[in-house]
Parts: sequence; C-alpha cells; structure tokens
Amino acid sequence: MKVAIIHDWLVVYAGAEKVLEQLLELYPEADLYSLVDFLPDDQRSFIRGKRVHTSFIQGLPFARKKFRHYLGLMPLAVEQFDLSGYDLVISSSYAVAKGVITGPDQLHISYVHSPIRYAWDLQHQYLRESGLDRGLKGTVAKWMLHRMRLWDARTAHGVDSFVANSEYISRRIRKVYRRESTVIYPPVYVDRFGLCESKEDYYLTASRMVPYKKIDMIVEAFGEMPDKKLIVIGDGPEYAKVKAKAKSNVKLLGYQPGDALRKYMQEARAFIFAAEEDFGIAPVEAQSCGTPVIAYGKGGALETVRGLEQANPTGVFFREQTVPSLVQAVLDFERNEHRIAHRNCSAQAGLFSADAFRDRLRRHIDEQILHFTMNGGDGSHEHGDPAPEAAVVAGRYF
Repeated sequence: MKVAIIHDWLVVYAGAEKVLEQLLELYPEADLYSLVDFLPDDQRSFIRGKRVHTSFIQGLPFARKKFRHYLGLMPLAVEQFDLSGYDLVISSSYAVAKGVITGPDQLHISYVHSPIRYAWDLQHQYLRESGLDRGLKGTVAKWMLHRMRLWDARTAHGVDSFVANSEYISRRIRKVYRRESTVIYPPVYVDRFGLCESKEDYYLTASRMVPYKKIDMIVEAFGEMPDKKLIVIGDGPEYAKVKAKAKSNVKLLGYQPGDALRKYMQEARAFIFAAEEDFGIAPVEAQSCGTPVIAYGKGGALETVRGLEQANPTGVFFREQTVPSLVQAVLDFERNEHRIAHRNCSAQAGLFSADAFRDRLRRHIDEQILHFTMNGGDGSHEHGDPAPEAAVVAGRYF
C-alpha cells in the first residue's frame, strides 16, 4: 500500500506535529507533503529524515517569515500536489491540507485539528485582533475569507472519512461540512511527566502569550487575590501587556525549557487554563503530573478534565472568561481540594497517551480500508458497522 501524508506547514514542533509524528510512526514508508518546510534543524528528528515535498509557496519572497500572508494562495498550492500514485492519503489539517485532490480509487482520511478557525466561527475575533475589521485591508481580508469558506466547504466532499481531535471539533465539522466524524483524541506524551504528590503553595499557568489564551485575565484575577501566588511561564506578543498587569504576587518567568516547565507543573497546587481550545494539551500534561486543573468550561477542556460534579474529579471549571468567574473557581477549588486525588489526575491523563492514539487511529484506518475496498471505493459507507476482522481483510486487498 502506497501512502501519502499531507500536513499544512512545517515551521515548529508543536501539537499538530505530534500527530504527524505518530502518523509517521504508523506509516514509516509514507511520503510526506507540506506547503512549506522551514523546520529548524534542532526540531527535525520527528520527521525521520524524510524528504518533504513542498509547494510553490516555499520559494515565494519572504515565505520563511511571512508564509501565512500567502493564505489566499494556499488552496491553489495544495491542489498542485500530484497524489495520483497513492492508495491511501492521510491529511493532518487545520487549514488547507484536507483540500488535496484524490481520485475515486484512492482512500482519503482527514485528521482534522479544526476547520479553518479564522474563516468560520472565529472570523470576527480574528479580524478584530488583526486590526482588519474595518478599512480597505479589512474589506480585502473579508472577501478572501469568504472565498476560503466556499473552497473549504467544497473540498470536504473529497474526504472519505473525517477524524476529529475532540467532540468539540466533531460538532464544528458537522456544522460547517455537514459530515459525521470519528473522534480520536491527539497524542499527549504523558510518559514524559511524572506523578508528583508533594505540592508547593503556588498556582501555575503556561502558554504562548496571544490574546485568546487570556493570560492577562488570569493575571488580573490573581491581582484580586493577593494572598495567592501565581507563576506564569511563556512568551509572545502579549508579554508586555501581561507584565504591566502583574502584581507582586505574580511572577513572570518568560520562556522556560521543558525540564523546568515539567518541574513547575509537578509541584504546582493547580494549573490554570483560560483558553477555549479545540483540545488543549497543557491541561492533560498538568494532570499527568498529578496536578489539578482550573479550566474555562468550554471547548476541549470539558473532555479532558473531570469537574467537581463528576466522580473522581480532577479539576474545577469556570463558566465565563472573566476575572470574577475565575476568582470564584479558585475559591471553589480550595474548598473542594480534598476531593481531588493526585493519582486520579494522573490516571485521567493516561487516557490520552500516544499509545492510545496510535491504537485507535490504526483500527479506524483499517476499518475504513475494509469499507472502501468492499464497496468498490465508495466512501459513502464509511460509517457502516465495521467487521471485527477489518485489519485482516484489508490486508488482502492492499
């Protein structure tokens, strides 16, 4: 079976790249495609020394730093990949990777981190935060995003099976593509974190400092609780804004290497997470350390953290991204801290391991191969009742 794997762009080793890493673990002989490849040398090991087939955007002026500015060309670029020689095409998509062109005798499975956020329900937030909600540039941006939505919806028809990285994203796929999807949570390397039941008296948040992460709101909330200590790890465009709001009980450490971050996670009294994320890896990493999570109760956190209303809770939710709501959640946590066992947090994180991801994805792909081959390449049967011997039968066809 000849396999191609398509990724949106390779510029950093982050959450989506961990999914790609596991795909390459499953299919080490697969060919790898990406719109651009600007991975630093010290972050390339996970692609196993593979040659990356890139698009024409790789050679455009200033692409290394400004490739996102070529968003309007990305649909055209991804359609230029000639995948006609492959039996199985797997796209790992949060932008345009799912739009590759495949034929009726090729099986296309798309692992969707999210439909293009800034073209669909987050468009207005994106335009505001980019200063593109008015003026001539704003009009051009809105027209481009309108065209992107049309293309994105159309290319959903070329996918035989959608895999979503959370129930939250599954609902978004259903909303924008009118397609069902199978939920397979992304891999979290929980084995790199160790359970620590000896906690220090501080709270921790760690994130890239961009607006939707709401780090400034977390810092403001702890400004209202001067008797509680907060440590903030991370850097980014919002750093100066966050620093200006920090009171004496808030310590900003900037970027920290992995070992230091792990130690702070292990010893924190609780981890604060205020973003509305599609999945959210940091809360799972914190729980793997035995650290409870105080999280905004929307998006993927609802699927990875067990709230106080559940058996064996691992954290507390707050319902609004506001200072009063977070302050109340911290107080609720301290009143109920005795109910949250560190070992339950660690066990909850284990549900999202890399081994679990590979096992679930392999079984799903084998089932899809079986359905595809048994129905003559008709992907319309992707949600039928899979036979238990799917992997064995599939092996006879490919």
